[in-house]
Amino acid sequence: MEFFRIKKDIPFMRHALVLNIISLITFLAAVFFLWHNGLHLSIEFTGGTVMEVSYPQTAPLNSIRDSVQKLGYNDTQIQNFGSSRDVMIRLPIQKDAEGKVIASADQSTAVMKALDPASSGAKLQRVEFVGPQVGQELALDGLKALIFVIIGIVLYLSFRFEWKFALAGIIANLHDVVIILGFFACFHWEFSLSVLAAVLAVLGYSVNESVVIFDRIRENFRKYRKMNTREIIDNAITSTISRTMITHGSTEMMVLAMLIFGGPTLFYFALALTIGILFGIYSSVFVAAALAMWLGVKREDLIKGDRKPDDAARNDDPNFGARV
Repeated sequence: MEFFRIKKDIPFMRHALVLNIISLITFLAAVFFLWHNGLHLSIEFTGGTVMEVSYPQTAPLNSIRDSVQKLGYNDTQIQNFGSSRDVMIRLPIQKDAEGKVIASADQSTAVMKALDPASSGAKLQRVEFVGPQVGQELALDGLKALIFVIIGIVLYLSFRFEWKFALAGIIANLHDVVIILGFFACFHWEFSLSVLAAVLAVLGYSVNESVVIFDRIRENFRKYRKMNTREIIDNAITSTISRTMITHGSTEMMVLAMLIFGGPTLFYFALALTIGILFGIYSSVFVAAALAMWLGVKREDLIKGDRKPDDAARNDDPNFGARV
């Protein structure tokens, strides 16, 4: 299915150097913010208090957020779970004026007092304290998951295509991940487990676009014998533009719906996906394809054994048919 068909190939690779310099500057800026500011980790990684509160009717989330914020507790997470009457409140570790850590029991008591159970009907169901040790374990597990996904992508691209494509594809994917993390570090957005899930989703989503372009490049090498590598890549990208617009456009519509209407619970998850989708398109076209070209990918790398010895003799010797 295509919305439109472009008859003349767009010379994407003519501007690859300039666009990749811009990409490199963006990447280095993201690395700087990660080094300078670090990530603003949620309580899943840093530790804190988790409360479960039930209401006799639909829980007023906005009112709960206002009440908790008046206590001076920042970076809290308040969301429904199970049903609209059940609320989960996550409070980060807080310190008093003397720098001492406020006990989890004192935090939960203060929150329940602010929620006014007598008039609202709020009932405390469970209180748990998540220690920093658990948060550190979650952070390490998340890092392991990221590493395993990267290794899996490299192996997949190596087996399906060729090592030059695998290297180009993984650099482009890491480019997307670092830029997402750089945005979160630059603007001090909260990095939670849901954002980590979005980053892992972007890795798989971005590599899918790269695979489509790489597959068309391989097909073009078989189809167009007289084209050079740059022309082959330009044709491959141009011929997949319509498919890219349909795929990414439909996905982004759903992500934007979560971003706008999903509330605070889904906001940063959808924001990470939005950044990843936009930069994923950019990196697949201008980073992955350009790197593959600069690494020297050629017809022989992708269609080994495609021609039989007799076919090669016929093509190389113009008098072959006369002799026979």
